[in-house]
Order: sequence, then C-alpha cells, then structure tokens
Amino acid sequence: MNHRVVVTGMGAVTPIGNTVKEFFDNLKLGECGIDYISSFDTEGFSVKLAASVKNFDPKAYMDHKEIKRMDRFSHFAIAASAQAVSDAGIDLDKIDRDRFGVIVGSGIGGLENIEKESKALVDKGPRRVNPLFIPMIITNMAAGNIGIKFGARGICTNVVTACATGTHCIGEAYRNIKHGYSDVILAGGTESSITPLGVAGFSSLKALSVSNDPLRASIPFDKDRDGFVMGEGAGVLLIEEYEHAKKRGAKIYGEIVGYGATCDAYHITAPSPDGYGAAMSMKNAMKEANIVAEDISYVNAHGTSTPINDRLETMAMKLAFGDEAYNIPISSTKSMIGHLLGAAGAVEAVVCLKAMEDGFIPATIGLTESDEECDLDYVALKGRPADLSYVMSNSLGFGGHNASIIFKRMEG
Repeated sequence: MNHRVVVTGMGAVTPIGNTVKEFFDNLKLGECGIDYISSFDTEGFSVKLAASVKNFDPKAYMDHKEIKRMDRFSHFAIAASAQAVSDAGIDLDKIDRDRFGVIVGSGIGGLENIEKESKALVDKGPRRVNPLFIPMIITNMAAGNIGIKFGARGICTNVVTACATGTHCIGEAYRNIKHGYSDVILAGGTESSITPLGVAGFSSLKALSVSNDPLRASIPFDKDRDGFVMGEGAGVLLIEEYEHAKKRGAKIYGEIVGYGATCDAYHITAPSPDGYGAAMSMKNAMKEANIVAEDISYVNAHGTSTPINDRLETMAMKLAFGDEAYNIPISSTKSMIGHLLGAAGAVEAVVCLKAMEDGFIPATIGLTESDEECDLDYVALKGRPADLSYVMSNSLGFGGHNASIIFKRMEG
C-alpha cells in the first residue's frame, strides 16, 4: 500500500533571512544576499564575493555545550529543524518515535573545522587536535545531531550527492514514508563552506564568479554569467504521512507526489552534453506524479549561473517538457542567495512550497539579457503572482547526480 506524503513544517537559515517568513518575504522583494567575504582575508583570491548567513545566533536553538561540540553546518541544521518542528505544531511526545526519522545531508560537512584542526596539527602537533574533530566534521553528524536533539529513533541517514544533496534527502524521505516505513521525517540539507579552502578549491576549478559586483555575480541564464557564488545555510522540511497529519489537524503546505533521481554517467563535474540525465530525472518525477508537462505551474531551476549548467539545464527542460517548456515559468533563486551546495535543493523546496502558498513566483533577479541558448521564461528581474498547482524543483550535482521533486497544492 502506498501512502500519501505531505509537508507540515518548514525551517530555513539563508543569506537573506534566518526564518522561512523572513526568507520568503525578502525573496518576494528581490533582495540580494551576496556581499564581500568578511569571514577571512581574501587577499590573493580572485573571488571576493559570497552569500553568507547574517546575524545567526546558535544560542537561540542550543546550549553552549552543544554549540562547542558541533560545526557550523550542524548549527544551521539544528536551527532549521527546530523551526520545522515548531512550525508543524507537532507534539513529539505523542508520536511513535521509532517511526520518526531524519534524512538531512551536507555536501561537504565541517570544512571550517577541517581547516582549523589541520593548522593545529601542523603548527602544534597531533596532541593538539580537538578530540571531537571527527564527529564535528563528518557529513552524517547533521542528521545525527538532529536525531539526538529531537529524539528521532527511526531512520537516521544522509544522502550526499554534492549540489543535489538536499533534493535527494527530501526525495528519499518521501519514498520512505510512501512505502510505509516511517510516519514523520525531518528532511533537507545544510552547508557551511565559505572558508579559504572552500573558496580556493571551487575557484581553482574555475566554477566561481570573479565579478566584484554583488548584483552581477550570480546571474543565472544571463549571457554574461561567469560562475556561481558560494552560499551557506540550511533548509529542513517536516514530512508526514497524510493520515497521520490529518488525524492531528496539521496545517499542510503541500503534497509530495513525484521524485526523480538519475545519473548522467558522463563526467565528474560537467553535465551530460545532451541534457538526457537531467531530463530523465524530470520525466521520472512527472511519471510518478501521474502528470504531464502541461500540469507544471512553475520550475525552480538548479540555475547556478555557470555557463555550461544553465545552457544544458535549459536543453534538459526542453527535452523533458517538449514545446510546453516555453510556457512554464522558471526561475533561479540562486540569483538572490547564491549556491548553497548541499543545502540548495532543501532551501529551494521551501521556496516551492511558499510559492504555492502565497501564489507568487520569485524572480531571477540578475537576468538582464538572456543567453541565446537560454530562451525560456526565466521570470527575469521581477517576481509575479501566479496560481500554482504543481511545482518542480531541480538539483544537479557534481558526479552527474540529478534530482527532481514535485509538490502539489492540497485541495480540500
């Protein structure tokens, strides 16, 4: 028996807001969260800009001892999870905790502490490395720390697929509940990699924008785009079996109805040149949702602002949707918050659900002149009101990982 799966709570920590409301309100206004890097000296770096989380205080969500035992990526994950639990209005003492799970991933994990402790090792020797170094940095500890914090004794795991991490985590949580293994799962992604090594690594790969203008750095689908801007933060959804949610009178943001996951099987960083893998991810999600392209009201694109990705994602959408691709509004909210890597798909899932709730499609704010090969409706510069029934979010990661998720507006 297949179960219906719904979203009843959301949490977000982002470069333009540390709650879901603040985040989406600023998205609607077209606010840009990109600025000059202030967390380290960028002397000698070609990249000067990033989209950092601002005014975040972990003490609002955990005590001093917990904070000291975690890396920043776990702080973000705990905060977003706490928001999602509160937003869902769920009494955790009244649910079966053996059927309460966590699937929250991080693409990179605790890079800040990897750098810090590597320096301690070199400068001061092995005895000066933090005893908690390993449990602070490993990617599964976001999920582990959430499980401990909220007493989730069910499945506790993390999918790590680079920039597709958040979407895959939500998709796998959806399937887990759909097939009857869990009642409630906290699912999403988290990332905090705006560090010297993180920026240097992506910069050496020629993946990052070298623009010094915050408003012209992350410009998905624009002819002048030259790379992505690193962002950080977390997004977590509280996903619930429909009857379980209905029984407790929960508010429902939307239903998850389709999930696609494929591999390009082509290259470690470049997307497949024919767009086939990403297209099949979208097609598989539509097939599971039992809908066609004409039913899609909005697509939140991966839209990183790299020359290759945006062109090939456009090609993939044409392959997946056919001629209908020209009629579907598409936008990239990375134009405002940069690329949150493993957290990107999770935060963008929040965007999709809020877009349905508010009847509003956020803009691709930096898009002033489309690339000739990027000729779809990217909701340039200004968002627009819209009646949304089905929305799709796409995430594409290094290694050829593709993920697509479809949300449906609840009716009745």
